[in-house]
Amino acid sequence: MLCLPYLLSSARQGEATSPLILAKPPAQLGREQLRHIIIGSPEGVRGAINHLHLLNYAEQLQWSKLFTIPESGIVITPEQGEVFSYLLRYRQLR
Repeated sequence: MLCLPYLLSSARQGEATSPLILAKPPAQLGREQLRHIIIGSPEGVRGAINHLHLLNYAEQLQWSKLFTIPESGIVITPEQGEVFSYLLRYRQLR
């Protein structure tokens, strides 16, 4: 079953300054939702997605298309009680 992404752009047609909004998908009984975000260069993001695929963690087709982050940034709206963890890693440029 594909886990479809729930990224909504609040930008109007031709307006590049509104943020992207990450909406929470509907809950499924007996399953916890974990929202994964990979931010970096297009090559770095694709590389991380490919690596997670090789580790049998997530199929490449389950990820959304790549979205360009607008100058105003992105907005993530958590639910009460949710937490956030951030990992910064570096990749070698070729």
